[in-house]
Amino acid sequence: MSINLKSLAQQRIIITGATSGIGLAIAEAASAAGARIMLAARNEAALADIRDRLEAAGGDVAILAIDVADPDYAERLAAATLARFGGFDTWVNDAAAATYGTLAQTPIADQRRVFDVGYWGTVNGALTALSHLRLKGGAIINIGSVLSERAMILQGPYSAMKHAVKGFTDALRSEVIRDGLPVSVTLIKPSAMHTPYPEHARNRMPKPAQLPQLIYDPRLVARAVLFAAHTPRRELTVGGFGAGAAVGDLVAPGLLDRAMAAFGTSAQQTDKAPPPGTNDNLYEPRKDGAVESQQPQHVRRQSLWLEAQMHPLGALGIAGAGLGLLAAGLAGARRLR
Repeated sequence: MSINLKSLAQQRIIITGATSGIGLAIAEAASAAGARIMLAARNEAALADIRDRLEAAGGDVAILAIDVADPDYAERLAAATLARFGGFDTWVNDAAAATYGTLAQTPIADQRRVFDVGYWGTVNGALTALSHLRLKGGAIINIGSVLSERAMILQGPYSAMKHAVKGFTDALRSEVIRDGLPVSVTLIKPSAMHTPYPEHARNRMPKPAQLPQLIYDPRLVARAVLFAAHTPRRELTVGGFGAGAAVGDLVAPGLLDRAMAAFGTSAQQTDKAPPPGTNDNLYEPRKDGAVESQQPQHVRRQSLWLEAQMHPLGALGIAGAGLGLLAAGLAGARRLR
């Protein structure tokens, strides 16, 4: 069965983890595109502030304060969206939790919490979404990571969780294809994004956490998500650095192991004091409402690698034209000799 996704202006979109970072960037972009959106997160006050701000700009926004680690959250979220909008067309699983520290010093309870939020929250959301979309069609979009391909030292539980999200998403997509369902299943793999991730993660390192370069604008992930909401794609990687790391892991995994061991610890710590009021949100929500981190970093505002994935024919044309110009230049240089 063919997959025919609606234009964004016709869609009703569910977004989890919507009060900060990537989730908030998706919410802002979806609302600006004319979609009706249901935002889910734990922080009710932040949700209300975001709803009011987006509705003041002309958006149609519903909110539900909910913890995706609760096994029944997805059914409640689907029911609330059905009551408000009559259904949904795209479900975006973005909510996640993270820790910094060695595996030995990270309590099993904290590691389990990372999975309860990021993996089981995604599983419950995606399966509930599929039960509603299997006949009428739509999109399921799971936020993975470049760490779905290559684990990061001192982020072991998060890396393992994102590997699991990729495995689940790939298996779900194969089942959807086998059953001929009109549902697109996409994995989005962001590189390091300038979100409040270092402020939100529980940190057991001796110094404040920071994201290692290269760092990208989280709004690029929102661009990828909204593209996948109306154009079926299997995967989209945001940030060429992340794509390069994944290729490096295939070609020289041992070398990357040693590089991670040598440089990964220092690259993720800073001597700068953390932003005022910083505390993790592993078990309880904290102040939200920011797309980007408060840490001053050099942030890349575009990803040519993402554009090439979204528009491969255009990218091939540009590459072909570039090679043509190079060939013409070389031919001209030969004639001048």
